Amino acid sequence: MGSIGLLKGKRTIDEETVKELSKSLRRALLEADFNVRQSKELTERIERRMMEEEPLPGVRLETHAMNMIYTELVRILGPPRNIRPHNETVLMVGLYGQGKTTTTAKLADWWRRKHGVKVAVIEADVHRPGAFQQLKQLLEGTNVEVYGEPEETDAKKIVRNGLKKFSAADVIIIDTAGRDSLDESLKEELIEISNIANATEKFLVIDAQVGQAAGPVAQTFHDLVGVTGTIVTKLDGTARGGGALSAVSTTGAPIVFVGEGERINDLEKFESDRFISRLLGMGDIKGLIDLAPEDMDEQEAMRLTQRLMSGRFTLTDMYAQMEMTSKIGTMDKLISHLPDSMFGGMSNMSRSQKQQMQNNLDQYKVIMDSMTQNEKDEPVLLKSSRIKRIARGSGVDEKSVKDLLGHWNKSKKMMRGMKGNRKFRRQMQSMMDLDDDLGM
Repeated sequence: MGSIGLLKGKRTIDEETVKELSKSLRRALLEADFNVRQSKELTERIERRMMEEEPLPGVRLETHAMNMIYTELVRILGPPRNIRPHNETVLMVGLYGQGKTTTTAKLADWWRRKHGVKVAVIEADVHRPGAFQQLKQLLEGTNVEVYGEPEETDAKKIVRNGLKKFSAADVIIIDTAGRDSLDESLKEELIEISNIANATEKFLVIDAQVGQAAGPVAQTFHDLVGVTGTIVTKLDGTARGGGALSAVSTTGAPIVFVGEGERINDLEKFESDRFISRLLGMGDIKGLIDLAPEDMDEQEAMRLTQRLMSGRFTLTDMYAQMEMTSKIGTMDKLISHLPDSMFGGMSNMSRSQKQQMQNNLDQYKVIMDSMTQNEKDEPVLLKSSRIKRIARGSGVDEKSVKDLLGHWNKSKKMMRGMKGNRKFRRQMQSMMDLDDDLGM
């Protein structure tokens, strides 16, 4: 967070600097869409603490201030909430266009993957054509059963029938209709469905970009059905979404999950400390590790990491690295979990720059598919005639092949720099629990 830069190089703190820091921090929080009242309360608390609390011996003022901001933001958003994976009936509510049906599918698949329980879904949106087909398509191949009656106009009847059909399921999730606004007919329908379902959990689905309007929306749904948790969608890990996160937390319905991306497994259990760590540019390596799919080869990942940190880096290694990261997610998603200081501040890249990087990497894989194994193991062999052959085989021009080799050379130099950077090595070792025996 840029506000902390005001303390760089300072050994002591004075009231004027604290006021300047507070003003800069409040501006940053408001730009991130945090609730105005909470931003004011937070900065006032930090002002008091900065004047009253001395940094621990050996701790720089910047670190001291960052720790304060971190703990205060975590305090606002509250501790994570655990939800049992058995005998749950979950009612999904929210306005139109917030990603409710997609989130219903993600949540069903999350429970199935993480807890191995029998999950079933009821599609009770009778107002949006194609809602049932969308849900079935999203959950195809997941073993999650979907119940719906596309021709039925009575949502209450669908819910009753679905509950009877899935009486043996461990978790039943009910997707309801959304509206552009909460009109009387939606309110009445929601209350009736809620009474029939007698749900153990009622989750409000809300778009991260709603900003500070999230508070009133959440309160309205809470008054209707008694919201017990919130799922924030379309959250890209950046400061945007601060309004939805902070405002919703004030209603007493804590955030339980956050959605990032369009894939079925792009859903994370919300943990305030990890989110705040990312918000402040400190990264979330644990979250990055959690993104790895269950079929990820951990031994291969460790072997590749050891090779990278030892300074050895071939095109074969780069291809394996790309394959591994593509299983985890897009470059945008990966970078959002890294500390700002890593890899030359890649996290500060724009969305279009990250998308361009993703496109380049996808093309590089196609190019490497046209190389022999020997060429990937020994890139120095790639001279003019081989480059022409590879360009023809992969359907690109020779410049694209040369761009790939340039990217590999830069990556190789960066890996060598990491090998000699003890601070980075310690950071990597602490994040991944690596032993120091990495051949370095």
